[in-house]
Amino acid sequence: MKVVLFCGGLGTRIREYSESVPKPMIPVGHRPILHHVMQYYSDYGHEDFILCLGYKANVIKDFFLNFRPQTFGDCVVSDGGRNVQVLGEMNRDWRVTLIDTGIWRNIGQRLWAVREHVRGEEIFLANYSDGLTDVDLDEMTERFARSGKIGCFLAVRPPLTYHLADIADDGRVREFRTSDRSDIWINGGYFLFRPEIFDYMREGEELVLEPFDRLIREDKLMAYKHDGFWRSMDTLRDWQSLEDMVEKGDMPWSAPRARDGAGMTAVS
Repeated sequence: MKVVLFCGGLGTRIREYSESVPKPMIPVGHRPILHHVMQYYSDYGHEDFILCLGYKANVIKDFFLNFRPQTFGDCVVSDGGRNVQVLGEMNRDWRVTLIDTGIWRNIGQRLWAVREHVRGEEIFLANYSDGLTDVDLDEMTERFARSGKIGCFLAVRPPLTYHLADIADDGRVREFRTSDRSDIWINGGYFLFRPEIFDYMREGEELVLEPFDRLIREDKLMAYKHDGFWRSMDTLRDWQSLEDMVEKGDMPWSAPRARDGAGMTAVS
């Protein structure tokens, strides 16, 4: 299946870092978070990527056009650096289509701009490219394929650090509870679509607003609830949390299929 990755946003909530690099290129450990997301899909056998570029598109293009797998894996260097042998298993080649979809477009407009690149696909995947998870993608895909729905999104618990209060109209407090005990679910940014999604979209609309509302009215949208690991990188605090996990070797998004390095073919 093809994987559409939205890589064009300004990253305003993590502006301190994304002033110099686009948000998908912010490193988590020694690799950009975009690379972690792509590796996750690759581990499930999905290696045909369509990147919707925008803000600092040249930085992302340069990364793929000058990609060196030895940067991310163990290697042996000899002959004054002229000979580099990468150790360990290498991935099959990735196919990466790089499409500049503009700086000020929303997610719906970016998806619409690459619709021709997913023509003929029975199902395609899509992602915001700034979140990591350990969801079983095979199971999620299988359930979606059986459903007959047109769209599916990963539903996750919000990573809230405060307690939720259940308060009556008269001010009486019924209960305090933690977020993991609440019935609140949010969009985790991992999508599956059939090409019919484009029949529900209109020019300029945000993907999860009007198009999703049309799907809901026709009972064509499903959610896949996931209580396991999920973390988005919206703020510097989120980034530091992911950095700490990598430093400790705790990377649930890459287990149990993780493999060092990756080969890829860039198409622009």
